[in-house]
Amino acid sequence: METTTDAAGDHLVQRFRLAEAPFEIAPLRAALLDARAGAYAGFEGWVRDHNDGRGVHGLRYQAYAALAQAEGERILAEALERFAIVNARCVHRVGELAIGELAVWVGVSAAHREAAFAACRFVIDEVKARVPIWKHERYADGAADWLHPDDQPR
Repeated sequence: METTTDAAGDHLVQRFRLAEAPFEIAPLRAALLDARAGAYAGFEGWVRDHNDGRGVHGLRYQAYAALAQAEGERILAEALERFAIVNARCVHRVGELAIGELAVWVGVSAAHREAAFAACRFVIDEVKARVPIWKHERYADGAADWLHPDDQPR
């Protein structure tokens, strides 16, 4: 992940980011390694070939980037405060994605697995509920539709 600089010139770790191209998970996971961590939990969301009984040929994610970045960072900060974890990161794709492509990744490190699992679940659920990222699915029958996160099963 990248670092940013605040108004005082201090370097801040960027824990959430949008990715316009496929990304590698290994370096993201490696950034979570810490001597205090005895556990890691991760989540990968992939583009599937069906939704609600319809065949899906692909999709496009669009985001309000500045707001998505800020809200994603806020969610990860909340996870760090709420759970006994060492670190957490999340990357969400935007743009055109094909069936089978990685759409979102969450990684959490903690001293113990219970906190890592709980924080990982919290992060993905909150990202899907609060971050302004919209999904436009293309169906096998030629139709297409925008999906709202509140209408989707968890």
